[in-house]
Amino acid sequence: MSPQVHQKEYTLQVLLDKFQYVRDLDSNPETKIISLLGTVDSQAAILTVEKTHFIHNETIRKQSIHPPWTRINSYRHSNNEYHPVKKHDNEIMMVSDEELGIRKPSATEFYLLNGVVDLKELTSNGNYYWALALIKENIDENPTAKISFIWPATDVHIRRYDQQKLHLVKETPDMYQRIVKPFITEMTSGHKLDWVYKMLYENTEDSRVIYKQYNELQKEDAFILLPDTRWDGQTLESLYLVALMYRDDIKSIRDFRPEHRDWLIRINKVLKSVIPPCYNYAVHADELRIFIHYQPSYYHLHIHVVHIKHPGLSGGLHDGKAIQIDDAIEHLTFLGANGWMDACITYTIGENHPLWLKGLKDEVQKQLKEANVKEPPPINSLYSLGKTTRIGARVSI
Repeated sequence: MSPQVHQKEYTLQVLLDKFQYVRDLDSNPETKIISLLGTVDSQAAILTVEKTHFIHNETIRKQSIHPPWTRINSYRHSNNEYHPVKKHDNEIMMVSDEELGIRKPSATEFYLLNGVVDLKELTSNGNYYWALALIKENIDENPTAKISFIWPATDVHIRRYDQQKLHLVKETPDMYQRIVKPFITEMTSGHKLDWVYKMLYENTEDSRVIYKQYNELQKEDAFILLPDTRWDGQTLESLYLVALMYRDDIKSIRDFRPEHRDWLIRINKVLKSVIPPCYNYAVHADELRIFIHYQPSYYHLHIHVVHIKHPGLSGGLHDGKAIQIDDAIEHLTFLGANGWMDACITYTIGENHPLWLKGLKDEVQKQLKEANVKEPPPINSLYSLGKTTRIGARVSI
């Protein structure tokens, strides 16, 4: 099931038709996301389906037909349709449908309150009522789900999407030098980051870029801002953007030193300044959560920006690996000359992650032993013993 260097070019519809199911990778009823492992032409493939959020007034982004010089994101706000226009100097300007010569669609029929087409009542009790419902759907105005597809999928892809047991790791500077740093070198060698460089220098995803800041004389401040593929592109409350930096001297938060503090403050300010006008100020600067992952999914500096009401934030999507950029800045005031390189960083990691198998597992077990934490008993379930007294107490038989 390993990917070949060359494969046929298929449309997504053809890939879906040819997809042969193998097994479930993960299914989350809270976030309404399911990932399936399968094959296409005997090569591994991953299909992820996520239910989209409900359409209701200004919380919704509307895709519109627009000339190529506009940004791809248009939002309905206060009963008007506006489109952020990309000017040559990167200044952001909001332009209405009328100014662009675009016919405003009558999408209110797809709003939640107008879109219930069938109802099956389940039960009621006093003030409470429950029912199942069908909501009017339309591929442009109210799509049912967002689909992502990876083909050919590597073993790394499969491990990333596969449901796995998580562990809490307290990474010391010594653990970083012995285990993590060699892994980062391995993951940034050869052509492993070519896809990143193509985005930055060959404009492979230029149609998705909503903001670009680039000055050859000040390249360290340069970045492109684009929607994360996990965002459904519909709901501002689940807004998820990624700022991909041009500078390549910072692989992870471990590389941040005191001299980077002013730079981080500057980037943080820019992101909070440029994102709200991109969406006609339907999202405000103080509603943006800006953070860096450790361990990141790839070792080229990128900064995550999500709406503070993003469902994944409360559901644990980022718990244990997200470090707020404000916290990263604050820590640089007292960490010393080596900055984050001398810090102990605690984060979660899955058992499928290569670092867990390359030494973090042994280090965690060693730390628990040194802390005098008892090993779990052979039988983990209290109920498998047949008798219990109270929660947390077992009866020896």
